[in-house]
Amino acid sequence: MEIRPIKNEKDYDLALERANILFDAKPNTNEADELDILVTLIEKYEKINYPIPEPDPIEAIKFMMEQNGLSDADLGAILNSRSRVSEIFKRKRALTIKQIRILTEELHIPVSTLIKEYALNP
Repeated sequence: MEIRPIKNEKDYDLALERANILFDAKPNTNEADELDILVTLIEKYEKINYPIPEPDPIEAIKFMMEQNGLSDADLGAILNSRSRVSEIFKRKRALTIKQIRILTEELHIPVSTLIKEYALNP
């Protein structure tokens, strides 16, 4: 087991290939330990070189609705106002603290995502 830092795309590709080979390693073996270390290095490299931006609050809501098979009407029922859902999705109205609390509880969207500022349309 020779593990080195991932410094470039070639190192990254080699680490991915090796991780793929070790993917089914039995727990508590040298191979499993090697896989664990490789995954940590790969995650660090990806975080630095392929960052995933935080989602826009409205896009996060739409994504979680899709994942849960919810319609705009369903969200209207959750927020007690279908017209508010339309205004929020058209970006004519910002989310309120109460709506953020409800969405966090009902759709399991992190508060940190929902409180981000986003542009409103006039």
